[in-house]
Amino acid sequence: MQRLFKEERAVRSVLIGFSRRWIATKVLSFGDGSHGALGLPTSLMGIGGDTFEPTPVDGLPPDVSSVSAGHYHSLAVTSRGEVWAWGRNNEAQLGRGLLEPRESWNAPKRVEGLNQVRVQAAFASGVISTAIGDDGSLWVWGKSKHGQLGLGKGVTEAVLPSKVKALAGEEIIKVSLGWGHALAQTKDGKLFGWGYLADGRLGQIGRGLETSPLDSSADISKTTQQLSSSILEVAEKLVLEGIEKEKDMPIMWEPCLIEELCGVEVIDMACGLDHSLVLCRDGSLLSGGSNIYGQLGRATQDLGFLPVVISFRPLSVAAGLGHSLAICQIVSSEVTGDATSIVSWGWNQSSQLGREGTESLPLVVEGLSGETPISVSGGRAHSIALTSKGELWAWGCGKNGRLGLGSSYDEVEPMLVESLEGCEVLQAASGFDHNLVLVAE
Repeated sequence: MQRLFKEERAVRSVLIGFSRRWIATKVLSFGDGSHGALGLPTSLMGIGGDTFEPTPVDGLPPDVSSVSAGHYHSLAVTSRGEVWAWGRNNEAQLGRGLLEPRESWNAPKRVEGLNQVRVQAAFASGVISTAIGDDGSLWVWGKSKHGQLGLGKGVTEAVLPSKVKALAGEEIIKVSLGWGHALAQTKDGKLFGWGYLADGRLGQIGRGLETSPLDSSADISKTTQQLSSSILEVAEKLVLEGIEKEKDMPIMWEPCLIEELCGVEVIDMACGLDHSLVLCRDGSLLSGGSNIYGQLGRATQDLGFLPVVISFRPLSVAAGLGHSLAICQIVSSEVTGDATSIVSWGWNQSSQLGREGTESLPLVVEGLSGETPISVSGGRAHSIALTSKGELWAWGCGKNGRLGLGSSYDEVEPMLVESLEGCEVLQAASGFDHNLVLVAE
């Protein structure tokens, strides 16, 4: 089992772009193309065409080492440390200014203003993009009224990449971004948070502040009774209404050390739309933020990072809009030994948990029995997983072809993306409604 852990860490290291071994790669995309996030050619209907199976993205260098999907845009990092971007650009999240017409959003272009930085990883939210330099520095660009740039009080716009000075001296290795909050993990296991901080999504930094309209006290019972036309649309409307009410809520304008985790080594973390997951070296998994869909995996809504009720040992974590995912070590039996499985909990209106029914506590995704997952990613209402065989599995909402299965049908259990047969999949990442896949050529 120790060998498996070492192999998993090696794979994850390559996936997030820290390996500089040059290999020829290709980026594929599928799902919702309405914002150009697929990077596919403009059709007679404009840039809004959906793609129901993985399709090659042209115009990228042949040495992409990692990809990242924002809510409606996409990023790619090359082995030379360049960042390329395409998709929605209303907030300048593509790093190419705001002057280009919408018709050009789908064309991958190199991010401007990073010539002096050798980038090793990039991450995105709905409105901003981030890049980590090989010296551990953090660079950000885009627009956010909720402090997600981390550039100081009142700074809401960075059309081109700007260095986050508040993190000077820290070696950042991972960033995760929600709707209005952000987390940054350092090489030595510290965790920094900034942006919108209600409901404890940044830990106890926000203790004593007003509760968000998106927390678990929100009354969704009336909404649930009105799910006649579309469960997904009604749930999304509820979230959007809460976001509108959140506009005047408290903000942390610069990265702040999450002191309640001092003395605890953080080894992974993830942000959902308005919740956070934190995995510690001792195996404990903590959660904070909104619990409106049970995405915290615990019964209490107390502010701060508190333990998830989980009976498995987490190895890594991921989050969708309102659901949570973890790759866990599962104790099987003395005969079969331990296994690695995906565990899920939270919002499940489209079966993005890999099963039917509601469940606020973590359960194993049974449809992947016999597979060894090495990464998992969550979108708005779907999930995807990459296995040790280099295969991609998808489940949940199939609207716009976001499962890559050639249809728009929802899938209750994980389904193999068969069109990738024969491809060595290196990485897969989900945006809200689109996906990126990195394959070896």
